[in-house]
Amino acid sequence: MHFARLFIVSLIAVTAFAEPAKVVVLDKATLPPPTVQRDDEGEIVIKSAADGNTILYTLDGTDPVARSNPYLAPILLPWGGHFKARAFSADRKVMSEVVERKFNPAPGFKTRPSTVIPVTQDRSWPSYGWQKRHESLVAMVQKQQPSVLFIGGSITHFFGGQDLDLPLRGPKTWDEFYAPRNAANIGCGWEKTENVLWRLTHGAIENIEPKVAVVMIGTNNIDTCAVPDIVEGITAICETLHQKLQTTKILLLGIFPRGPVDHAARPKIVAINDAISKLNGKNNITYIDIGYAFLQSSGNISKDIMPDLLHPNEKGYRLWAEAMEPTLKKLLGE
Repeated sequence: MHFARLFIVSLIAVTAFAEPAKVVVLDKATLPPPTVQRDDEGEIVIKSAADGNTILYTLDGTDPVARSNPYLAPILLPWGGHFKARAFSADRKVMSEVVERKFNPAPGFKTRPSTVIPVTQDRSWPSYGWQKRHESLVAMVQKQQPSVLFIGGSITHFFGGQDLDLPLRGPKTWDEFYAPRNAANIGCGWEKTENVLWRLTHGAIENIEPKVAVVMIGTNNIDTCAVPDIVEGITAICETLHQKLQTTKILLLGIFPRGPVDHAARPKIVAINDAISKLNGKNNITYIDIGYAFLQSSGNISKDIMPDLLHPNEKGYRLWAEAMEPTLKKLLGE
């Protein structure tokens, strides 16, 4: 492994989906624990002691539970961290003891915030198949070879495109504005910046060359991460896109406003957007903030366009499309 490829990756929104049924995990650990190995360059490989088990892991020192991160590929962790892993049965009701490792940074690396360390996620398991969606999206973009690529969390996911899993909320607007442009939507529910980074470095954008990538991400980090760390995560996503898709123009959107006017997320969103606006003009990035399109004069968001004050409906997605259209047209050379 070369360090060069490591530098490519340089709010849990409770309303994002209906809360899945509670998963009961047996108190008694009855499965054999997985084995964990980390090489000198910081790559972690986990192996199950028995076929058919699911391995889940965490990097924040908490014990893995049924909705923790599924192990799908070797984990790059040269920056060090508090690592824990567990084996689970396929239904995640039976588990092993926790395997715990505290890793120091590899030579030449310093500790980094969670927002820039690529990880998987399963926060809405079993109602939402994150791994299945990722694999479907990888296959989709390879076949479609999109000219425009939308990247983000559930707000992006619900917009439109191929109906792979959950119902879409803005399909009419999508079909009018983006289907004729051969656009693809690789948004995923419950995504944080670190989850987008994992997908971007595990097949989501391989062997494609879109003209424009539309990026809107970060709202799911707001409840648990500091503003500078979220900014660093968004910046890492743009850097990864630029390194992997060097001719693609990146249309970076400010995080949309959410909640009532006095919601605790509002000032954090303003601070994040102010910081990422400074990426405009760098590495093929064009930044715009269209959050104003969703706000009334009072600063409130109407439930007529965002019923949960977070995810747009068809009316809200049309406001998004209309506000973005002049900039997108320019970037596409139309």
